[in-house]
Amino acid sequence: MPLAPLGPSSSWETFFQARIFSDSLGHRLPFRLLLPPTLGADEAYPLVVLLHGAGERGEDNLQQLGNGLGRLLTGSEARTQFPCIAVVPQCPVDARWVEVDWTAERHVMPTQPSVPLGALLQLLDVLVRSGVDAGSAVAKVDLNRIYAVGLSMGGFGVWDLLSRRPQLFAAGVPICGGADEAQARRLRSLPLWVFHGGLDPVVRPQRSRQMVAALRAEGGAPRYTEYAEVGHDSWIKALQEPELLPWLFGQVRVQ
Repeated sequence: MPLAPLGPSSSWETFFQARIFSDSLGHRLPFRLLLPPTLGADEAYPLVVLLHGAGERGEDNLQQLGNGLGRLLTGSEARTQFPCIAVVPQCPVDARWVEVDWTAERHVMPTQPSVPLGALLQLLDVLVRSGVDAGSAVAKVDLNRIYAVGLSMGGFGVWDLLSRRPQLFAAGVPICGGADEAQARRLRSLPLWVFHGGLDPVVRPQRSRQMVAALRAEGGAPRYTEYAEVGHDSWIKALQEPELLPWLFGQVRVQ
């Protein structure tokens, strides 16, 4: 069985289930699963993929909820206004969502996804095809409302996911990440809200600026917010933007 429930955690038991996915090669991907407050029999729900940064790597299947990712969709207002399915996978400590140098000025997208990102893509295929087993019911995925949000290493992961499957996603929010500018043409029609700190010493802000410029050169219209006096932790402000969730859930994939 690819989706194995493990039971709730102590900190996020009200909202998140702990599960493990095993891909076709036997690679295990721990992930946290958020389900809508109630499930309608004939209703399909948006699916949000949340990708953590380097500091939350591990095997405990809990740390990936840190840095605001666990709180983003679990506030009472978010639960009421934006009921959704959310998947929060955890990358192993010896791997990256994208196996590139985060400090480089540029990178070329690897031919193959990293091991954990490849497993995540397979997991998404399962969820899209079969929905989520919620015990007494199945939570169906709205195929036109699949979103990706990620910070730092997860920002790189969001760009990589979107570049590999632009037809799958309705929108993306990469925060303090970097991308292969050669992929801009593939992403030009995708709604994007890009964030970075102007004083980021870890992932240089030029990474986001360059990708935004490349998208605009291809006719895209990405939204870009740079916090001039903020360093690497730009996700703190980004995830608290009052317009973020209304903007994200307002995006619908164009057929």
